[in-house]
Amino acid sequence: MRSFDAAGGGRRWEGARTVDGLNTAILAGATTAARRAGWYARNNPWVAAAVDSLVGNVVGAGIKPQSTHPDRAVRERLQVLWLRWTDQADPGGLADFYGLQAMAVRAMVEGGESFARLRVVSDASAVPLHIDLLDRDQVPLDLHRDIGGGARIRAGIEFNGAGQRTAYWMMRDRPGDPLTSLRLEPLRLPATDCLHLFKPLAAGQLRGITWLAPVLLRLHELDQFEDAALVKAKVAALFTGFITDPDGSAGGLTGTNSGGALTVGMEPGSLIPLPPGTDIRFSNPTESDAYGPFVKNHLRAVAAGMGLPYELVSGDLEGVTYSSIRAGLIEFRRRVEQLQHNVVVHLFCRPVWDRFVRLAVLSGDLPARDFDRDPAAYLGCEWLPPKFDYVDPKKDVEAEILAINAGLKSRTQAISERGYDAEQVDAEIAADKARTDGLGLSFEPKTAAKEDSPDE
Repeated sequence: MRSFDAAGGGRRWEGARTVDGLNTAILAGATTAARRAGWYARNNPWVAAAVDSLVGNVVGAGIKPQSTHPDRAVRERLQVLWLRWTDQADPGGLADFYGLQAMAVRAMVEGGESFARLRVVSDASAVPLHIDLLDRDQVPLDLHRDIGGGARIRAGIEFNGAGQRTAYWMMRDRPGDPLTSLRLEPLRLPATDCLHLFKPLAAGQLRGITWLAPVLLRLHELDQFEDAALVKAKVAALFTGFITDPDGSAGGLTGTNSGGALTVGMEPGSLIPLPPGTDIRFSNPTESDAYGPFVKNHLRAVAAGMGLPYELVSGDLEGVTYSSIRAGLIEFRRRVEQLQHNVVVHLFCRPVWDRFVRLAVLSGDLPARDFDRDPAAYLGCEWLPPKFDYVDPKKDVEAEILAINAGLKSRTQAISERGYDAEQVDAEIAADKARTDGLGLSFEPKTAAKEDSPDE
């Protein structure tokens, strides 16, 4: 007898499935699931809204770096170089660095993972670094090989004897592309030149799985149900009449006969005589009243499976109160913050900053004679995600002011949480104050004059 019902047997557990190993399941079905998810992300309005919402909340206008070097001059120089480089990060010119962030996160949500290559270029007007985004299919999922010395290739990723990722084997073009070249042999790229963005679910996980995996089957069946409901509604909306003619003497009815269907014009108040024994009956198909609750229930399951509030997926705000939407958004934002810092920043942003700073030093754009002695000071960086919009701006700002006045947080922390540099904000405030004082302007709120009391 087993103590856990979850590990028991019997009739109630007939047909139950188990996952023997995450990597085994991913290698067997990740590609098929990713292609199905891509189709729904481009053809299903609910999935398109869910993916856009995830990308918009995780990346927004961009997760931006702020150098933590102790020298202010170095921090300002790094900021100038970074701003100049971001517009040239994409060799194709379709996006800046923050646009590449959004594209990489979108590919991770739809396909489960995204890859990028850090490439040093010679003809660059800024720091000579380009980021090439790659399709997940360019890293063969079925490439497994022992290469000796304890090293081996698993799912297109090369590991050394200690289990560290040392290289990625990538195809030059996406398989299946009609304009691809005939070079089918994968190219070995060092792991330090590659970015592999995916959400790890278990230790030792090799590749990613689409975030739509828990809801794809439900979405497929919901799509079929909506198609059937739409056809039924169209049939129910048809105005059809059936002529009953027991003795076959109803010939000669007025109207237009087209394909066996008699079309008769009807006007208000008209009386149409019928031959003796003839009758006309109209169709009255039944309509189901379960469509709305059924779809709403399924969309709630889809939203839960993707980690989103139902309102963001459906756009349905019926019955939503301030307290309920705030509670839902707080939980959602905790998940977003986890994704931002534990996944996107760790696997995508930090390697880019590390390579950017090192190339800036090597190219002479950033004077740093003590870099070899203390590289951590130059590589230190805080990544600032976009500030979430307030549900009630007045109350949230008042609460933040109270926390600052009580010493529970600093102005620098409050400004950084909004995605801005505290030193830059203070400099702008000082410049604004100096300019308004010089022009004799005042924007201070005026207090109401005290009225004289009747006794005075």
